[in-house]
Amino acid sequence: MQIFLQLFCVCGIIFVLLQAEMRRICLILGLLGVCAGLFAQTHTRIYNEQVRTLRVAREVLSLEDMTPLQISFDEMSHDVHFYTYAVEMLHSDLLSGEYLQGFTTQDIVNYEHSMNTSREYTHYWFEFPNEDMQITKSGLYRLTIYEDGNPDNKVAEVDLSVVEPLVKIEGKVRANTDIELNGRYQQVDFDVNTAALDLRNPQEVRVVVTQNNRLDNAVELTQPTYLETSRLRYINNKALIFEGGNEYHHFDAFSCFYAGTGIDRVVYELGDYHALLFANEPAQGEYIHEFDSDGRFVVNAERTNDDDTEAEYMWVHWTLAVDQPWLDGSVYVGGELFGNELGLKNRMQYDAERKCYWLTALVKQGGYDFQYWFSGKGTQNKTTTQRTDGSYWQTENEYTIYVFWRPFGARYDRLVGVQTFH
Repeated sequence: MQIFLQLFCVCGIIFVLLQAEMRRICLILGLLGVCAGLFAQTHTRIYNEQVRTLRVAREVLSLEDMTPLQISFDEMSHDVHFYTYAVEMLHSDLLSGEYLQGFTTQDIVNYEHSMNTSREYTHYWFEFPNEDMQITKSGLYRLTIYEDGNPDNKVAEVDLSVVEPLVKIEGKVRANTDIELNGRYQQVDFDVNTAALDLRNPQEVRVVVTQNNRLDNAVELTQPTYLETSRLRYINNKALIFEGGNEYHHFDAFSCFYAGTGIDRVVYELGDYHALLFANEPAQGEYIHEFDSDGRFVVNAERTNDDDTEAEYMWVHWTLAVDQPWLDGSVYVGGELFGNELGLKNRMQYDAERKCYWLTALVKQGGYDFQYWFSGKGTQNKTTTQRTDGSYWQTENEYTIYVFWRPFGARYDRLVGVQTFH
């Protein structure tokens, strides 16, 4: 009987471990499944510390397919707040009635309180576009969320792209760059087929290239390398040389009771859950391939019927072991968890006694990718991973090309193509 009980316990532990690993695999595959092909990326910013987990569903937003995006966020209380969002077109001289059918502002009326969580929060969500707001022009748009009907009381912003696919884009990534061969960098080359455009001057076209939806190393080009009939070629351009970086770290905080992938232990203290991640060190040695989701995250919690309202908020603790602080710049935890931005909320502090950089942030349960970014003084928020996670040509990065077209005399930038590739 005792042997049977021991075998039962061992089988139970194995089952839990396999379940956790399968959950992680499904999480990663689910995120990678939306990476391929044409889609409109988004950028988010939060201005109110009580607002957390601002998310935008990653779907194609095109003039040919205006399936609404669901936008959601949490406010860290059970108080009901009156939120409104306004829509404006960026890089445009148009009046709102020329790019938007319906209202320019709308109240957020959908909300639900959290249930059975250690920290109270209220989940808000809305869809855009909708029957009261329809976009009629391609381009970049900004949704500004503000409180109490006061546009100056801004709590968050969402920037999104609306595409009218008029051009075809073919791109590739290679390790043979003008800087080095098979080293730390990657060269992006691409062609834009403009046969469908009435293009009079190549300078009517503006191209933006991003790596993993980041803005700190985004590149904007107003001149192709070569001009051919119905084709703009951007090849061997030094501006399109990117650090390869390294694959993202990952942690899976789906459980409050079990230490998931990347987590050393989970503890409950003074009414809060804490997820202590395994300590990292600056990269040494060769590149090691790992599957990642290029900086994304997903909310996910076990033993819940609704992740949006039943997932816990946990204090996540990052540690980067470094013997001495780097006095020529700062270290940040990078990723979409922090909007791919650099700020006080994700800047790490140095602990001389523990000989490490550290960061603690309140995070909703789920799976998260992150990197350690170093930003040197005077680099205008440019970052590098060479000092922290290393940089390798083999790293699988996601590059997105945005092609904007403003013909002579036009009053706004049309987004005529978006293409993502690895």
